[in-house]
Amino acid sequence: MERLVVWIRGHRWTVDLPLYTVFLFLAPNWVGTGSWAVRAIPMLFVLPLLVRRRFPRTVAVLVIAGAAAVYFNEIWAYDRGRTELAMAVALFTLVKLGRRRFAAAIAFAIAVLDVQWGFLWGTYTENPTFTIVAVLPLHIAAWALGEFFRTKDQLTAEEEKRADAQSRAAVAEERTRIARELHDVLAHSMSVIVLNAEGAKLARHRDPEAVDRTLDTIGRTGRDALAELRRLLEVLHAGQAARSPQPSIDELRELVDQCGRAVALEVTGDPGGLTASAALQAYRIVQEALTNMIKHAPADATGRVEVAFEPEVVRIEVTNTGGQAPPAPAPALPSSGRGLAGMRQRVEMYHGELATGPLPNGGYRVRASLVVGS
Repeated sequence: MERLVVWIRGHRWTVDLPLYTVFLFLAPNWVGTGSWAVRAIPMLFVLPLLVRRRFPRTVAVLVIAGAAAVYFNEIWAYDRGRTELAMAVALFTLVKLGRRRFAAAIAFAIAVLDVQWGFLWGTYTENPTFTIVAVLPLHIAAWALGEFFRTKDQLTAEEEKRADAQSRAAVAEERTRIARELHDVLAHSMSVIVLNAEGAKLARHRDPEAVDRTLDTIGRTGRDALAELRRLLEVLHAGQAARSPQPSIDELRELVDQCGRAVALEVTGDPGGLTASAALQAYRIVQEALTNMIKHAPADATGRVEVAFEPEVVRIEVTNTGGQAPPAPAPALPSSGRGLAGMRQRVEMYHGELATGPLPNGGYRVRASLVVGS
């Protein structure tokens, strides 16, 4: 249904199909003589209405001109239904698109034509005044509907802008959070380099081999720090945020135990060569996935966390089963940020992939990968 609505919004002409049907099959009321081709001329009102959204003013003028031609001709004058409907549609379109001044002029022209029709042809009816007044509700309703749909479109546009602004704010906040975490990692790396450099200076005369080992440590730490610095520059935003110690991948077991749910943990591979930043992002993804499970999964749902450390990729999969009980109050498990938006930012920073969605058994799955190879 949602796809159908989106498609219709992109093809507005489909909404007009019932209107065109009314124009074609509206019962005519012709008088006088003339061929059927001549009598069917009022049906040509449908042609300018085809482009009423693109050229609303031009179409309105053409419709009013056509209505004047119809109402001054004895053959066409009594085919009033199509004429009034065409003018009402043109008026509605102008109001809906916010052309109120032009719509007011068109409304005045419609009133003049209706009065003129009453004086020319309404005298042949039992109540000429009623023939004039009877069509007024149609045009009042056209104006009111135009205002209603214009207001609705404005509200929808405002909601879309608000949602876009909130999404941008969430992304900006999450990037700032990630930059802060990377700052802590870089600060640690720089501290290691400085301390080892000072130690190498003191030991260069007593233990040359220790100096070589220390220089190796400095080189390895420096390369890791440069890699993290490149990522930091991609996400760094202006502004200072409070800094606090960040958890590592070694604390996954403690994180799982905090859930208060039956969650199995399986870790494969060797995380020894993983940089501190990559370990932190993997931890945060697991943390956010478990937090979402606690918030949204039934109380009797069980979970499973699988983390695979491969030479160049860290693969993470967090799943939970469905259940019958309502979600229980969430324990004090800290959240890492902005849910899926935060996970997506962390994955993109390591050029990985993120896939989320429901499972056939009623559960949910979060699958992420971080490319940590050079």
